[in-house]
Amino acid sequence: MHDTRFEYDRIPAVVELCIQAGMDIPEYPSRRRTNPIRMVGRRVLDRGGHLEEPEPFHFAESSSIMDFDTYRASERFPHPPLSDVPKIAQETINAYQIVRKGVRKLMKKYTVKACGYCSEVHVGPWGHNAKLCGSFKHQWRDGKHGWQDATIDEVLPPNYVWHVRDTNGPPIMAALKRYYGKAPAVVEVCVQAGARIPDEYRPMMRLDIVIPDSDETGMIA
Repeated sequence: MHDTRFEYDRIPAVVELCIQAGMDIPEYPSRRRTNPIRMVGRRVLDRGGHLEEPEPFHFAESSSIMDFDTYRASERFPHPPLSDVPKIAQETINAYQIVRKGVRKLMKKYTVKACGYCSEVHVGPWGHNAKLCGSFKHQWRDGKHGWQDATIDEVLPPNYVWHVRDTNGPPIMAALKRYYGKAPAVVEVCVQAGARIPDEYRPMMRLDIVIPDSDETGMIA
């Protein structure tokens, strides 16, 4: 409900999806039912018996929380050798593809809803009732979300960026933007670091298009 929205923690959608799939994460303790809930539509027939209360989690060291923070990480952690950068980039892009594949499989088993007006995502059979939508004409809906089935890109946004073919060359120009390709930010940074370009992203990166000079654009139909 809207009045109890502050009683629940907000965590990444991928983490919530994994927790509902049965993964136990100490940082996010969850109550598990001993028996499944029986429902007909939205009517609850049996709540599934008793609940197993999770044990509170405490970090062994107060500084361990900062290990997950990426702010000024380059100053807190040593830089990897240049010879290891391509390997790290390839491992990162492989992990990114594995995560997307795993999330897609979980979404076939567990329902995920997304708002059709804003970027809100909810993992569950129905969307929540918190009136937090601030998209266009949200006053007409009293801040209510318009829930619909989510896609993989809504649960794990790719954040597309322009593909830069030559990092040492001239910067990309607005007049030539129709000749540039795009790729998810994770893929782009890994490719620039030396990783192989996945086949599924080659078409959108437009690698087969020759980028003309700025003075040649007027001669192209």
